[in-house]
Amino acid sequence: MAKVYLSLGSNLGDRENYLACARDFIKSRIGSIVKESSVYESEPWGFEAESNFLNQVLKVETSLSPAAIMLEISYIESKLGRERTGKGYSSRTIDIDVLFYDHLILYTPELIVPHKQLHKRNFIIEPLKEIAPDFIHPLFSITVTEIAVTCHDESKVWRYEPVNA
Repeated sequence: MAKVYLSLGSNLGDRENYLACARDFIKSRIGSIVKESSVYESEPWGFEAESNFLNQVLKVETSLSPAAIMLEISYIESKLGRERTGKGYSSRTIDIDVLFYDHLILYTPELIVPHKQLHKRNFIIEPLKEIAPDFIHPLFSITVTEIAVTCHDESKVWRYEPVNA
C-alpha cells in the first residue's frame, strides 16, 4: 500500500461540510485515512477572495496509482461542485492536491509529485507538519519541520475554531 498525503481546501459555501464530504469520498474511492490534521483557516494565497480557506492534510493508504488517484480527485471535486475557469487561482468549494506519494518523484502533464508549491505555502506546511513532521521531502532531503523553518510565506494560518464549538 502506498502512503499518500493529500491537501484539502475550501473557501466557498459550507466549508466544513465540503471538507467532510471530501474525506468521505476519499475513504470510499481512494483509500483508508490513517491520519488527519486539525482543520486550519488561512487567507487566500495568490489571489483576493471574500472568504478565508479551511485547509486540512490527510495521510491515506491506497493501492491506487498516482494517475488513478488524479482521476478520483477530479471526480470528487466535480461531485462537490468545483468549477475550473482555467484563469489562475480562484475561490472553490473544494480543492484536493497530492502532496506526496510515498517518496516518489513524478513529473507528468497531469501530476507533479511532490507538489511543486508545498514548500512555499504555510496553509499546506502547518497541517502537514502536525501529522508528518519528520517526513523527508524526496527532492530537498529535509523534513517537513525543516521546510516550515525555511518557508518565506508570511500569510496567516491558524487552527480553525468552529463557531458552534
